Amino acid sequence: MNTTPIIIAIDGFSSSGKSTMARRLAARIGYRYIDSGAMYRAVTLYALDHNMIAADGTPDVDAITAALPNIRIDFAPQPDGTQSTMLNGVDVERDIRRLRVSNAVSPVSAIPAVRRALTAMQQEMGLRKGIVMDGRDIGTTVFPGAELKIFVDASAETRARRRFREMVEKGNAVSYEDVLANVVHRDNIDSTRAESPLRRAADAIVLDNSDMTIDEQDSWLYDRFLQRTNAR
Repeated sequence: MNTTPIIIAIDGFSSSGKSTMARRLAARIGYRYIDSGAMYRAVTLYALDHNMIAADGTPDVDAITAALPNIRIDFAPQPDGTQSTMLNGVDVERDIRRLRVSNAVSPVSAIPAVRRALTAMQQEMGLRKGIVMDGRDIGTTVFPGAELKIFVDASAETRARRRFREMVEKGNAVSYEDVLANVVHRDNIDSTRAESPLRRAADAIVLDNSDMTIDEQDSWLYDRFLQRTNAR
């Protein structure tokens, strides 16, 4: 692409397909893809592995906050065109997608110190622009000045079915009912937390992809990218 690079912020509810469309758009236009959700999952995995989350799911805020300087997160490109999340130099891509992390990530993500630390990391990643980043607060908190903002939505049932299929394909033994309960629970926490709650930016374009194929949403997003870059 010969156009001046921009920041593309894609926000939305869990399992709404935003990561897939963000990753595919980045590959198509030659931008770097940043999966902010994976970063929060990596912190959660670290907390779980270091016994910083109680059996009832309550995170030890003080312990997690104290550990943040010891947590390094990056992304490593893979030969097949995907990327792996690296936690302190270790590939944790498969581990962070398991239900044990999904069930614990929202309370950890709501910790103010965690959000501040990861927001700083994400903003540093975006200094040169030319990135596509998806998450919950990218267009409202991380990059409020992003040139293109998208807010993705779909029903909880649709999102749960997508997440269930994805997890089964990766060999995880889960039930649809458990996945749906997790989606609904995360929606509530993400939307009501005090620190950077999930909400649509005033200047975001809304996409309800409930009845769209992946190719259809890819085309829709690419068209919005062309419109925005041509307008500049």
